Amino acid sequence: MASHLLQWLTHALHVIVHLDVYLNQWIQFFGPMIYVVLFVILFCETGLIVTPFLPGDSLLFALGALSVGDTSTLSFPILMVLLILAAILGDAVNYSVGRRVGPRIFSSDKSFLFNRKQLARTQDFYEKYGGKTIIIARFIPIVRTFAPFVAGIGKMRYPRFALYNVVGAVLWVTGFLTAGV
Repeated sequence: MASHLLQWLTHALHVIVHLDVYLNQWIQFFGPMIYVVLFVILFCETGLIVTPFLPGDSLLFALGALSVGDTSTLSFPILMVLLILAAILGDAVNYSVGRRVGPRIFSSDKSFLFNRKQLARTQDFYEKYGGKTIIIARFIPIVRTFAPFVAGIGKMRYPRFALYNVVGAVLWVTGFLTAGV
């Protein structure tokens, strides 16, 4: 059992380190369905609290580079729109989960880490600094996965969150795709 897990982890690390090679293989294998695969990967990386290990920055950079080759079948404009949408929707789902599940985690007065006092502090922080946090977190791996969840826990008002979510997603996806080009 442990050896299978080690093999799987070794392979996952190899895929992340050699992402460009695997992306070319996936593009050929999946054809036009690659857009769905890429959408799902970016959505999961930003939207599911359990998948912060997925390669967001490096994936965007590599896709930008691969989309401009003479033989590329990837469309840069389609990637741009689709992946911005995936990032926005991912953070929106993550925020919603935090808003619905988070307060239950913080319901105790006795828990050292998860208590009502900490929840009140989180809410105050997000009302004061939450917008900047949502945008800046896009550029910090792992933090980008937890920031919308915590914003939901902190009950940051959704219209405010949505504005910063969209701005952050546009800056992040556009920046990394363009840098790859």
